[in-house]
Amino acid sequence: MILQMTLSSPFLLSSCSSAHRLNPLLFSKRRHCPFKFSHFPFHLLTKPRFFTVAAAATENGVFTSPENAKSFDFSSEERIYNWWESQGFFKPTFDRGGDPFVVSMPPPNVTGSLHMGHAMFVALEDIMVRYNRMKGRPTLWLPGTDHAGIATQLVVEKMLASEGIKRTDLSREEFTKRVWEWKEKYGGTITNQIKRLGASCDWTRERFTLDEQLSQAVIEAFVKLHEKGLIYQGSYLVNWSPNLQTAVSDLEVEYSEEPGTLYHIKYRVAGQSDFLTVATTRPETLFGDVAIAVNPKVNKYQHGDVMTAIPKFIGKMAIVPMTYGRHVPIIADRHVDKDFGTGVLKISPGHDHNDYYLARKLGLPILNVMNKDGTLNEVAGLYCGLDRFEARKKLWSELEETGLAVRKEPHTSRVPRSQRGGEIIEPLVSKQWFVTMESLAEKALLAVEKGELTIMPERFEKIYNHWLSNIKDWCISRQLWWGHRIPVWYIVGKNCEEDYIVARNADEALEKAREKYGKNVEIYQDPDVLDTWFSSALWPFSTLGWPDVAAEDFKKFYPATMLETGHDILFFWVARMVMMGIEFTGTVPFSYVYLHGLIRDSQGRKMSKTLGNVIDPLDTIKEFGTDALRFTISLGTAGQDLNLSTERLTANNQTDESAWEAIKNCKFDKEESVLMLPLPECWVVSELHVLIDMVTASYDKFFFGDVGREIYDFFWSDFADWYIEASKARLYQSEADSASSEAQAVLLYVFENVLKLLHPFMPFVTEALWQALPYRKEALIVSPWPQTSLPRFPNSIKKFENFQALTRAIRNARAEYSVEPAKRISASIVASEEVIQYISVSALHFLNLSLKWVISVLL
Repeated sequence: MILQMTLSSPFLLSSCSSAHRLNPLLFSKRRHCPFKFSHFPFHLLTKPRFFTVAAAATENGVFTSPENAKSFDFSSEERIYNWWESQGFFKPTFDRGGDPFVVSMPPPNVTGSLHMGHAMFVALEDIMVRYNRMKGRPTLWLPGTDHAGIATQLVVEKMLASEGIKRTDLSREEFTKRVWEWKEKYGGTITNQIKRLGASCDWTRERFTLDEQLSQAVIEAFVKLHEKGLIYQGSYLVNWSPNLQTAVSDLEVEYSEEPGTLYHIKYRVAGQSDFLTVATTRPETLFGDVAIAVNPKVNKYQHGDVMTAIPKFIGKMAIVPMTYGRHVPIIADRHVDKDFGTGVLKISPGHDHNDYYLARKLGLPILNVMNKDGTLNEVAGLYCGLDRFEARKKLWSELEETGLAVRKEPHTSRVPRSQRGGEIIEPLVSKQWFVTMESLAEKALLAVEKGELTIMPERFEKIYNHWLSNIKDWCISRQLWWGHRIPVWYIVGKNCEEDYIVARNADEALEKAREKYGKNVEIYQDPDVLDTWFSSALWPFSTLGWPDVAAEDFKKFYPATMLETGHDILFFWVARMVMMGIEFTGTVPFSYVYLHGLIRDSQGRKMSKTLGNVIDPLDTIKEFGTDALRFTISLGTAGQDLNLSTERLTANNQTDESAWEAIKNCKFDKEESVLMLPLPECWVVSELHVLIDMVTASYDKFFFGDVGREIYDFFWSDFADWYIEASKARLYQSEADSASSEAQAVLLYVFENVLKLLHPFMPFVTEALWQALPYRKEALIVSPWPQTSLPRFPNSIKKFENFQALTRAIRNARAEYSVEPAKRISASIVASEEVIQYISVSALHFLNLSLKWVISVLL
């Protein structure tokens, strides 16, 4: 038998089992819909029997129907966001029960401006939050900003400088007043930019680290740690910023490989004519030398053409140049790098971290030769008052004059620079406040070991464990005016390191002082503030009301579920939150830590203004839309850096447009029971049910890259390329209402479920399209997540895959022989009786005219 037919799309149909099992609400035998056509503008309809896709929310001006626009208008994103917020959708509700899903937003600096790092964490956290909200869990994403002590003080100082005012021209109170004024005027910039990314945070709970309640939490934490003997004061080596005039944390020091000079200097051996040559990049610190160290495993070292025996010098004394004969011991230490310079090391513990720990281990004295402004002090003798770099030049010149300079040579070294000011950081001994970390770290290590805390990706557990196992005490004091003032008061006329009062406020401090020192005692508060990271370490519980453990939010939402942030602050923030959470609340502050990577340019380079490769998120949003940006940066793997390019953004922007176009084919006139689905419908619904299970499992495992790819593949390939094309023929050419109704019902069913799956990634366009579908009683953002474990039909999937393969083969043959698109030719299909049956039966009813093929089915 030969069947003459024309094909338009590769869809041959077969019957399947009852459709009401797919979705009882959509495919019930009789469904009375309360929808009123008068609610929507249907003036574009040409056939009254068809149901328009015009948006239900167009009356309030929030949404634009796909009927009225060629593509999704990015400018509507802010209207949609404001509508969500005004409806209270971002607040947690307990209507559907379930355990709360809680995320504490990493607080960006109040001085900040949106960059791709912010875009990354906002996109990923919002995906988690929107997914769990649709799953019915009470969901709280708690936002806020950090007071950013150094950064904010710098910004305001620069502003004052433009007015001809120095910070020191003002009192502390006057300066902090100016900072608060700046914060009120400009501090909301980063918050508004985060909203532009679609962050569905509960903004009614927004926090600031200098809020009154959070400030009380900081003071309480300091007092409790001090009461347990975990906070102490002492003079130790810290990272010092001469320009900022404060100690800075390790995180605020950035190392860069920079060209410099290696200076070779003679140190004479006391009582002998011999000398040792020392190589250093910082000759000005020689005034702080307390020893000369050699590696005992090295028998000889070479000075010019002369080989000198090392062991004979150990235990003798060396004379430090330009110090009027000051003697220091020559010692042996196996940690001396024999390959650096000459293999002989000067020990300056007051200005080098490695030397400092070596000196403390060996009991060597510590000499500080530098003032806090970067000039040399009286220990440097005639060089006192010179800037460190000026002193370096003058010293080398005079070493040359005295014959103690051997040579200098180009040398590349790691230079520590201030992250904020850019200046070279000076290791300096300074009196500071510290937290003893060892006992706190032990509990944080145990939390991971016992499975109370899960770090993703798992490989970062090793880094976490290594850092905590080798942790150093934490310097928590900063010499700033902006921040949490250290709650310590000193007694006038007494030793500051021995006589001080720790209290929650000035009145309590005075009362304690009077009890100990008498009624006439006078006190004054420590001028320093706490490290910004100290308040940030309390963020997961201070934002919920701690230390008031009876606070409603604390009882409902602590501990949090998830902490998502960049892997680069695993030590400095994440680990400290874990330690402080366990210490003050007795429990780990969150169950999961999800660490994302860095966003790099298309060539894998770090984005920087110097390279000119910075991609601005706000500019990207204007060109491609928020959804395309979110989708693109969320497709990476946890912990892995992501290369971003405009090509990827352009490709993902097309997903927006394809979804927008797709809905134009979703026209509905009635929803009758669909008892028997033809092959294309049965296939696409089955594939959808498989997709729902896969995507839900990936969401639950935080495999967001897999989620995006799975939805993308289904939407572009299965739904858009195949099923929508198949449905067009039946929607517009079939005279049988039942066939059209079947296609309409399945289009709606598949499309609404795809919108739900995609919503966490692309919230704006999916909400707009959702509002354009009929019978929408609620917003997509709060609609229930698709049901899992729904029926699927492997036999129908196999049949349709066979027909897809057949279609591709015919298309390939046509292309291979350069057949003109409009030309009809015959083709012979040889197949089994079963295949021929469903091809012939289905093809007679559902064929698209675009391929213009005549097929001969040979029995």
